[in-house]
Amino acid sequence: MKGSEDLSDAVPTADELSCITVLLIDDSKTIRRSATSFLSEAGYSVVTAVDGFEALSKVVEHRPSLVFADIMMPRLDGYQTCALIKNNADYRDIPVVMLSSKDGLFDRARARVVGSDAHLSKPFTAESLRQAVQQHTQLKKA
Repeated sequence: MKGSEDLSDAVPTADELSCITVLLIDDSKTIRRSATSFLSEAGYSVVTAVDGFEALSKVVEHRPSLVFADIMMPRLDGYQTCALIKNNADYRDIPVVMLSSKDGLFDRARARVVGSDAHLSKPFTAESLRQAVQQHTQLKKA
């Protein structure tokens, strides 16, 4: 019976999930809609931004638990946005996961240099988004 108690402790409640706010930055309306749907269905609160400039104000306003940032965006790209978040002492602890169809070694290395915590390739699945949120929000609790 003790094993089943341990398992129930590991499963987050709906209240715990709704306390997790995810900021999704992507200039594609389709990507924002599908990711918002996937994450909302999983019980997370989702805030979206169309570019890095809008995202920075939303980071300040909402203090998200996690940021998903598209690499290729107009005006302020994902690399620049990630660097600005990570170089700010008030927000550097927020995990940033880069989203991109650019999946080469150079792209991943550049993302790490600017401080990203992970890289998720497009097209992504509902499960891969949920796993990324679980992995990076658990790291903050540990």
